[in-house]
Amino acid sequence: MLLFINHRSVESPVIKKSVEQTYATFLPKGGHPFFYLSLEIEPQRVDVNVHPTKREVHFLNEDEIIAVICDAIRENLSKVDTSRSFMTQSLLPNPKAPFATPMKSNVPVAPGTGHASDRSVSRAPQTAPKKRNDGNLVRTDASARKITSMLQPQKSVEEIANDEKEKEYEITGKEPIACRLTSISDLRAEVRDAMHNELTEMLSSHTFVGIVDEQKRIAAIQCGVKLFLVDYAMMCNEYFYQVGLTDFANYGSIRFSPPLRLHDLLKISVEQEKKSAGDAAGEVDWDEVVDVVGKQLIDKAPLLREYFSMNITAEGELCSIPLLMKDYTPCMAKLPQFLLRLGPHVNWNEEKGCFQTILRELASFYVPESLPLPPDVQGTYGRKGKDKVVEEATEITMRRKKLFRALEFNIFPACKARLVATKGLLDSGIMEVANLKGLYRVFERC
Repeated sequence: MLLFINHRSVESPVIKKSVEQTYATFLPKGGHPFFYLSLEIEPQRVDVNVHPTKREVHFLNEDEIIAVICDAIRENLSKVDTSRSFMTQSLLPNPKAPFATPMKSNVPVAPGTGHASDRSVSRAPQTAPKKRNDGNLVRTDASARKITSMLQPQKSVEEIANDEKEKEYEITGKEPIACRLTSISDLRAEVRDAMHNELTEMLSSHTFVGIVDEQKRIAAIQCGVKLFLVDYAMMCNEYFYQVGLTDFANYGSIRFSPPLRLHDLLKISVEQEKKSAGDAAGEVDWDEVVDVVGKQLIDKAPLLREYFSMNITAEGELCSIPLLMKDYTPCMAKLPQFLLRLGPHVNWNEEKGCFQTILRELASFYVPESLPLPPDVQGTYGRKGKDKVVEEATEITMRRKKLFRALEFNIFPACKARLVATKGLLDSGIMEVANLKGLYRVFERC
């Protein structure tokens, strides 16, 4: 039986039994029917909390609906039941029985024990098949790939116009640089020392479930028979920091054409900081902040260009920023704040501290942005009339689509492949919310 309710494959033992009993009248003895049934029922009338896996469902007025279905099946089968043909095996003429030729046995015979055919052959006892424990059954394959990841998403006119503005990838023949700096080696060792083996193994075999809250940046993943909520902002921050350490001085670059004026970008970020400061904004000379940070970045341009693929000209133009992941572009609305924080939040006086703070700021810049939640549908189920839908800005909708696709098909697979989960991520970045064994215990008590 193939049963679909509201276009979702489910199971219903009551429907299966009733339909099979209806078919039994018309089928030959020992025959079994194959039928496909698709029902559309109001969602509030369907109870999916019958089984932990949500496969088995019940719905209101179940007996009446099943009776109508069986009557319709019986009526249609009666129309075609005027004649039936059955497949039978034709009888062959009885040939003469051939002489039986005894087969020689290859089993050696011990002296005085008689012929080998008289000996009894011992057989291994058949073991009963083990009963499957559904509470421990993992129903997902972490190595499986969704077909949607291989399909190009349908794009609107606005998205096509934006894609035309995006830059194409250019591969250069630059030889990778082997970084032998002691400071970078120490930072890599710190990551290895903070590694949590169990969490790293768990994230390397997880299955992505979906985005729970794009405003708080929370996603759901499945690991074995457990369901977890992950703070993907914290996870991405750690991942991009580790990518920065691993690929240090070997980054790609995102080039701006035409170049962006550093002074204008810093001015935008300063205006945002000025609004956030509130009453204390008058105590700071914001124009001086722009000049000081801009001059500092221009002075450090050779270091930024050599190690971080960030090209700033002497005239104060930003030509490129580092590329940490292919097919993923960080939110450019965060670029002004990233540049401003490179001034006061970077330790320019010490090599190790300088590299560490720049990499931390770069990782924070690459963390996916926080988006407002989609507008809710205002209305009540079961009432007549159209629901009032709150329109969402087209730009936010496009950004949400890009974010969801980047998280599912780029960021989470990359974290699955090379993220070293740290103890800090275990403390406040991941939380278990469901366990299949526990769900089975709860449903067994019901």
